[in-house]
Amino acid sequence: MDVRIIDVREQKGDSAFLLDDGKTAILYDSGFAFTGNAVAEKIKKALGDRELDYIFLTHSHYDHALGSCYVKRAYPNAKVVAGSYATKIFAKDSAKAVMRDLDKKFATKCGVEDYEDLIDELRVDIAVDDGDEIKAGSMTFRVFSLPGHTKCSVGYYCEEKKLLLGCETLGVSDGVDGVVPAYLVGYEMTLKSIQRMQQIEIDRVLVPHYGLLDCEQTKTYLNLSKTVAQEVAETVVKQLESGMEKSNIIKHYIDKYWKGYIKEVYPIDAITLNTSIMVDLLERELLGKPTVD
Repeated sequence: MDVRIIDVREQKGDSAFLLDDGKTAILYDSGFAFTGNAVAEKIKKALGDRELDYIFLTHSHYDHALGSCYVKRAYPNAKVVAGSYATKIFAKDSAKAVMRDLDKKFATKCGVEDYEDLIDELRVDIAVDDGDEIKAGSMTFRVFSLPGHTKCSVGYYCEEKKLLLGCETLGVSDGVDGVVPAYLVGYEMTLKSIQRMQQIEIDRVLVPHYGLLDCEQTKTYLNLSKTVAQEVAETVVKQLESGMEKSNIIKHYIDKYWKGYIKEVYPIDAITLNTSIMVDLLERELLGKPTVD
């Protein structure tokens, strides 16, 4: 593929990978704020005296975006690329306050109590929309809007190398035969996003929180993404219709999907919260439960 993909994560649960074709370097997601300086150091080790050219962000969640503030301190000329929707979120003080709080709470769990707060420096240099193209040296990436995990989720596709830089709307992979769905804002929109990617010629996928899948893993992943998303929805709807308590539905989901590699990178607090959101979403979207203001 002639592109090195280097894992520059510092903390399990982080999402930060470096793409390097020898001339142009791209950071794909940037991890937490409290790991941002460590990620920047790993990039320096990988690139030596060369510059980092771009930072591609998949969406606005703190574990993907906040590290960019720290990497930009180390590489001020690197261009941060994110969806237009995410760009608007980053501009809100209220959103940054929520991200700051979540980052500090997880940092404390990881034993980190003191780190420089650069979150107010969070910004985007190039805001992109569906169909836009980013020319990064010899590589050209087409932007795909892939809502479902968040409304602002995007993927980046390099047709020449048949490489997709995916996002969590497609699910988190364990690299073997497990995919954990993560649709937080829309179930049907998630299926449509997955179907869009199934129609493209993709040899390899770079998956958030995991890394690069080979050709066989990629085929399995893209098929499982849709299958498991539907399986979870059907199961949850049946459980809700039977009157099962929400807490038991969440426990059933965690018992089935929170294992192996997924357990290593998906903190129990995060999967519990996300599963709760998914259950509520499915109840509204598929069973017609009215939204409570």
